[in-house]
Amino acid sequence: MTATDIPRAAGAPATRALAAAGWTRLDQLTEVTERELLALHGVGPKAIGVLREALRQRGLRLAGDDTTA
Repeated sequence: MTATDIPRAAGAPATRALAAAGWTRLDQLTEVTERELLALHGVGPKAIGVLREALRQRGLRLAGDDTTA
């Protein structure tokens, strides 16, 4: 199994969808927009919120996210 730091709270379907797209680490998501993530089957608003919060805690953000958000 591939090592991942995607939070479990994002949900198994979202985690699988991210892995299938080649994203298994939070830092990789800084190059991805919310729209790209939502286009993946299994990634919804809940997963986006969990991912955003995990990124925020590391001082990171999704591509395209406003720095003041």
